[in-house]
Amino acid sequence: MFGSLDLWVEKGDALHLVGPNGIGKSSLLQILAGLRRPSFAAELVPASKGHGRVEWLGTIGLLDERPALEPDMPLAKALDFWARLDDSTPDLAAVGLADLDDVPVRYLSTGQKKRAALARLLSQGADHWLLDEPLNGLDKNGVALVEKSIAEKRAAGGAVIVASHQPIDLPDCLTIDLREHPW
Repeated sequence: MFGSLDLWVEKGDALHLVGPNGIGKSSLLQILAGLRRPSFAAELVPASKGHGRVEWLGTIGLLDERPALEPDMPLAKALDFWARLDDSTPDLAAVGLADLDDVPVRYLSTGQKKRAALARLLSQGADHWLLDEPLNGLDKNGVALVEKSIAEKRAAGGAVIVASHQPIDLPDCLTIDLREHPW
């Protein structure tokens, strides 16, 4: 685990969280997404400080290793579930999956599932993104697609936080190595 962090990310900024597997990158993103509460070591942090807080101006979208798509459904139908909730239309052509719309999700490769998750994220219309290992399973074209999507989100004023141990093109980003925040 890592120590205390104070983060402030402005519109259009990118933050790159780095560190080895198991250091807490995914846990930190889950905290930032509101899926997990931060915890403190009582001997290091006074009890009066509580659990800390996370505040966002706008909505957030999370892309992680779970595409949240029903494995037995054809891809288009699995994405349609989320499209109805988000009042959106995922663009499979934009992520290179146009010919796979009738293929059950369970038959997609790791990279295709990552592209499908990206299609879902793109169609959500979230103001800001949290990306956990967004390049895993992607080929060169898939990496370029993710980097281009991040650049477009930032240009539109969205903040992007990326947790990754892989190199990723994030011009003018702040990088935090979680090894430098020990207990």
